[in-house]
Order: sequence, then C-alpha cells, then structure tokens
Amino acid sequence: MTPKTIRNPFEPEEAERLRAGERVLISGTIYTARDAAHQRMYEALNRGESLPIEIEGQTIYYVGPTPARPGQMIGSAGPTTSGRMDKYTPALLDLGLKGMIGKGLRSKAVTESIQKNKAVYFGAIGGTGALLARAITSCEVIAYDDLGPEAIHKLTIKNFPAVVIIDSAGSDWYEIGRQQFAEQQNMK
Repeated sequence: MTPKTIRNPFEPEEAERLRAGERVLISGTIYTARDAAHQRMYEALNRGESLPIEIEGQTIYYVGPTPARPGQMIGSAGPTTSGRMDKYTPALLDLGLKGMIGKGLRSKAVTESIQKNKAVYFGAIGGTGALLARAITSCEVIAYDDLGPEAIHKLTIKNFPAVVIIDSAGSDWYEIGRQQFAEQQNMK
C-alpha cells in the first residue's frame, strides 16, 4: 500500500480522513516538545497565559533532537515515549492540537481526547533517528531555549514517514494488532 501524503498544519477535516494502520508521509511545519516543554506549557495554561506556539491544527513531535554535526540541519531526531506526555495532552488537544508523533501506547484519557477532538496520533519508528532527520529540512528553536534539546523547535519536514496509531474515531492500531495476534494464536 502506498503511503498517503498529508500536509501540516492540518486542514480542518484532514485528521478525520486518516485511519489506524495507514502509512503517511507528512510535509509542512511541525513543532517538537518533550516532557519539560509540555510541563511548562501546561503550567502556563493553568496560569491563564498563552502558549509560545499557535497550537490550532498543529502537530507536536515528541523528540529532543541531538546537536547537528557540521553541515547538517539537525542531529538524530528519533521519537521518544509518548506516554510521558499523557498528563498534558488532553489540554493541548482541547486547544486544537490535531496531531502527535511519538512511539508507544497512550492512556485511555488521551485516546478519548483524540476521539473527542478529532485528532490523530502517529507512530514513528524508534531507533531510526538518523534516518528520520533526513526528512527535516529546517530547524529553529521557538521557545524554552534553556531546555537545550527539550526546547520547542519549529521543524520543516518533507515526506516524514509515520503510521497512524490512533485515529480520530478512537481506533488503536496497537489494539487491533493485539486482537489479530490473539485470533491467530487461537486458530493454532
């Protein structure tokens, strides 16, 4: 199956057309944020402050890129475990966040918030950070530069490979895979 090409930031209904298990190539602008940046954004929201980025229709990549080598745009840029951001994610989804890229399972609360807000969770393959970095054409620190690699970066990407893990209907590719595996084991 040929991957679906999508642009970010998302058009209003784009996330709703994606289905769990679908391979995609993402191009456009995304932002990076890991644990420390998520905590700062969450605390800012609780104080009634605005976020340092426009979140509406955007995608956040859970990555802390390594420093770029001479002549490179960015260093290794592999995904980090998404579950560490679960405490903060529903609040960002309620503000219009449409996509997240990471690896691993999400909590029930995040899955329900994805469905409620018609968003999508993408998986990128862990351990392939150097290869994923090739899809990044520009990188700029936008906020929290004191956090080093965990600062919020604005990335321009072209054909960034990912898989839809949780779609806007709440279907979870990991759960689908577990069910299929169990069915196969029961047939033996």
